[in-house]
Amino acid sequence: QVQLEESGGGLVQPGGSLRLTCVSSGSKFRFDAMAWYRQAPGKERELVASSRSLESTNYADSVKGRFTISRDRVRNTVYLQMNSLKPEDTAVYYCNANGIYVRYEYNYWGQGTQVTVSS
Repeated sequence: QVQLEESGGGLVQPGGSLRLTCVSSGSKFRFDAMAWYRQAPGKERELVASSRSLESTNYADSVKGRFTISRDRVRNTVYLQMNSLKPEDTAVYYCNANGIYVRYEYNYWGQGTQVTVSS
């Protein structure tokens, strides 16, 4: 059974930084794509950043230039470096892994880690 576990969330002041880590276990193959989503209270879950094969990355406009996604493809691990954090970045951040393996379409989620940006 594949599991994703996030860590690194917490309380930080505006302008500060955090680094989120998502570690996977139980997978017998390398994920096609890994991503970070977030969900703020009363809002829908939204894509923050994604990393697909061939070093392709994608960011939400609201985090471009401040957040950086990176991956260890061998270990199926993904990171999110968050700099210049703003109060509107406050949300639960979720790790996601998705793709197709031998015609099996998969879409895994972690439990989430809380990020709170406040003075």
